[in-house]
Amino acid sequence: MDRLLAELSTREFDEWLAYYQIEPWGEERGDVRAGIIASTIANVNRNPKQRRKPYSPKDFMPVYDKPPKRQQSTEEMLRMAEMITAAMGGQDLRAKRKEPMQ
Repeated sequence: MDRLLAELSTREFDEWLAYYQIEPWGEERGDVRAGIIASTIANVNRNPKQRRKPYSPKDFMPVYDKPPKRQQSTEEMLRMAEMITAAMGGQDLRAKRKEPMQ
């Protein structure tokens, strides 16, 4: 990387910046593509009577700069794990662990 920076002229750097403005690349661009696909699928399956406003790609894109509104409590996380386990047909094995070892 250092070698690239040492060999890259200001003019070449400006050209890369201009190219990025026309054809962006990287993870952000991938998030946009995924958001477009997800919003298309959601809108095709959307019930317009229940949700009049169509989904946009932004509805499915992660927001990295925004802090969470509040932290989940341990109890909330545990309840969510229990619901997911039950929905997937799993069993809560915590009670079995409390039994004494033989």
